[in-house]
Amino acid sequence: MAHQRKRPEELRSHRWFGAKDLRAFGHRSRALQTGFAREDFAGKPVIAIVNTWSDINPCHAHFRSRAEEVKRGIWQAGGFPLEMPAVTLAEPFMKPTTMMYRNMLAMETEELLRSYPVDGAVLMGGCDKTTPALLMGATSMNLPAIFMPAGPMLRGNWHGEPLGSGTDTWKYWAELRAGNITEDEWREVEEGIARSPGHCMTMGTASTMTSAAEALGFTLPGAASIPAADSSHSRMASHTGRRSVEMVWEDLKPGDFLCTQSFDNAIVTTQALSGSTNAVIHLIAMAGRAGISLTLDRFDELARGTPVLANVRPAGQKYLMEDFYYAGGLRALLAGIRDLLNLECLTVNGRTLGENLDGAKVYNADVIRPRDNPLAASGGLAVLRGNLAPDGAVIKPTAAEPRLLKHTGRAVVFSNYNDMAARIDDDRLDIDENCVIVLQSAGPLGGPGMPEWGQLPIPKKLLARGVRDMVRISDARMSGTSYGACVLHVAPESHIGGPLALVRDGDLIELDVAARKLELKVGAAELARRRAAWRQPAPHYSRGFGALYEKHITQANEGCDFDFLHAGAATPDPEIH
Repeated sequence: MAHQRKRPEELRSHRWFGAKDLRAFGHRSRALQTGFAREDFAGKPVIAIVNTWSDINPCHAHFRSRAEEVKRGIWQAGGFPLEMPAVTLAEPFMKPTTMMYRNMLAMETEELLRSYPVDGAVLMGGCDKTTPALLMGATSMNLPAIFMPAGPMLRGNWHGEPLGSGTDTWKYWAELRAGNITEDEWREVEEGIARSPGHCMTMGTASTMTSAAEALGFTLPGAASIPAADSSHSRMASHTGRRSVEMVWEDLKPGDFLCTQSFDNAIVTTQALSGSTNAVIHLIAMAGRAGISLTLDRFDELARGTPVLANVRPAGQKYLMEDFYYAGGLRALLAGIRDLLNLECLTVNGRTLGENLDGAKVYNADVIRPRDNPLAASGGLAVLRGNLAPDGAVIKPTAAEPRLLKHTGRAVVFSNYNDMAARIDDDRLDIDENCVIVLQSAGPLGGPGMPEWGQLPIPKKLLARGVRDMVRISDARMSGTSYGACVLHVAPESHIGGPLALVRDGDLIELDVAARKLELKVGAAELARRRAAWRQPAPHYSRGFGALYEKHITQANEGCDFDFLHAGAATPDPEIH
């Protein structure tokens, strides 16, 4: 798309700095107060560096230095960088869940860019919910914006074996509970699993969403695959800064490259990666900010025709993101499915996706599989429906034991997380490996915040017998690093009276992934009786952000965004008085 190059007096920041009035005097004098000269900002694009660095976020621990490298690129290109801290969403620490605060960061990003003299933005993120939040806010604001991914951490190590964040946490926790490793060995795993700055190095939500951002056109080509500790990551940061300035002069905004076809590209990408199920919720919300209606059915439709080519854990058996980068990274994988992509979609570097894939090569055909030897022919994701999930539920078939993809079992129901934690390892619990574990009250409102509880634990007595997977159903999410036959995002959720709230111990539940079916085998009359007896739980919050969240959050199949952010006219720029 050709843009006429802007003139300095057409810059948005000119309204603050360029006018000949009292307010502009104040703006210029305060910029001078910070030690900048007029030559630093006069007539130059002002680039906001939205930095989600924090001491509490290890995924972004390198962002202090990366922000300086972004600034270097902005200065080199003739721009004026302003670093603007934003709330960090640290997946390992933030409670009840970062999903509760994704929309807060999205709103903060939008309002930072609107309320200050900003012409463009570099968005620095990577830890799970940070990526969609930043892109949602920037899309709503619709200024020139480019995303700079945090990059995955280096692979972990224990006794010479690679460790993958999250995935091996669940694996070795199960082995500890089963009595197969000692407390000392568990501590060694703890000390060896996270060895550098950067987000999870499995194909979890972080790498899935940064890859989706690249497929959408929001990053420089290849940016999502570079490990955080690699020197290429520093160079990418400076290149991102330089490009942000050119985007302002070109007036290249998210609204110029986000379209139905680019979101299809992002969905196909997540399927070829066998990426996190969380991508479903985030992409629906992100599309909504761009005015695009995206439904669960589109994910299922594209998943059926997309082979899984990334042999990266948890769906893969061996490799991690560092290996994926050495094998050619996302560009190489996408080059292998060019025929499934919309190659004419524009990206932030001003070129099309197809042009950005030219010359990409695979250097390890076991990490990035060829089309004739996929990890799976299709099925990186499946959308289920039935009387238990009339508005849909999702499962990642590639992460489950195949025997469980068609299964009918007796329900063992936990009313909430605390109930499950108190009883799951009780030897008196009436459960066997053929049962279906059900967790209620874990959805967007019930959790609250739809926490990553969906990889429900296998009872200790079954672990001791060698059981490592069972059918598990909830209205929760699960970490993208998780695995197992876990049915997630059941909608409507139990907290608002969805059918999941009506399940009782002993009910038969049928899962048939091939038929995309999730059925509660209970008669309509009995379900009506149970519904009449059901009572709405009390709200979790009576004030603050929690109260705002509970009033306006949408369900999982709608993206869990706030309803008022998908309605009404665009917010105008502020008046300056």
